[in-house]
Amino acid sequence: MKRAGPNGMPGNPFRTTLTAFKTTHMNTVEKFIRLHRQTKPLLLPNAWDAASAKIIEEVGAPAIATTSAGVAWSLGYPDGYQMSAILNAQVAERIVRVITIPLSVDFENGYSDDPAVVAEHVKRLLDAGVAGINIEDGRDSPDRLARKIEAIRRAAESYGSNLFINARTDVYLASLVPEADRIRKTINREKHYAAAGASGLFVPGLTDGEEIARIAENNTLPLNVMAMPGLPKADRLADLGVKRVSAGTGVAQVSWQTVARVVQAFLTDGDSAVFAEVAMPFGKLQDLFSGVN
Repeated sequence: MKRAGPNGMPGNPFRTTLTAFKTTHMNTVEKFIRLHRQTKPLLLPNAWDAASAKIIEEVGAPAIATTSAGVAWSLGYPDGYQMSAILNAQVAERIVRVITIPLSVDFENGYSDDPAVVAEHVKRLLDAGVAGINIEDGRDSPDRLARKIEAIRRAAESYGSNLFINARTDVYLASLVPEADRIRKTINREKHYAAAGASGLFVPGLTDGEEIARIAENNTLPLNVMAMPGLPKADRLADLGVKRVSAGTGVAQVSWQTVARVVQAFLTDGDSAVFAEVAMPFGKLQDLFSGVN
């Protein structure tokens, strides 16, 4: 029997479900935004599929991001705009299905140079229930990324979402400008992206404490850095003004190096004991997914 609506007519179960979904989505986005306002930086591990995401949630992460490289590798593609936006969205859907914490998706360059097309791609992620995205400038002009951010923000607002748009600049990672100009160029891009509607600034490759502090002091957006050799620990980063630290490809690389090591040992002499040394118990993995619909 259909439940009656407020006017006495049969209610619309689809509309009720959609409303509940959007309410949950908005709550998840707001939770993700609040994680960028705490004193200690948000430590954000990066997953590449539903299983890695569920394990990351299980060990206590307050939120999860995807790694575009890890996702691409897991699907048989090299990193760098080679997989499709549809595949990226499908991975996001599978991850959201199994976790209860916010998910931010590495959206690379939006998979198009056309802001309108990028906005359409984002709608798939909004439908999946993601709380945030990363979108990067790479070697494109800051103006191009700003136009994409504006289009994404409009699409999110039309959906009723305050989607967290993390604008990534590759000024440091790709050495886009001479070393002496990196701080100034990064600050200029932050202002440009903030005006376009960005929620945060991601500067992978930035590790020097003094440079981090100078950029953070001149930012209006929460500053995100990436885990890599030479980066100070979280407590020091908090003092420098950092609000988020992403693991990047680190978790995926460690996982697959472990696969290579144990398989090589197994192939060497057929000793099955090598798997027991590092294996997560079968029963624990089953339990992680037993309650998932």
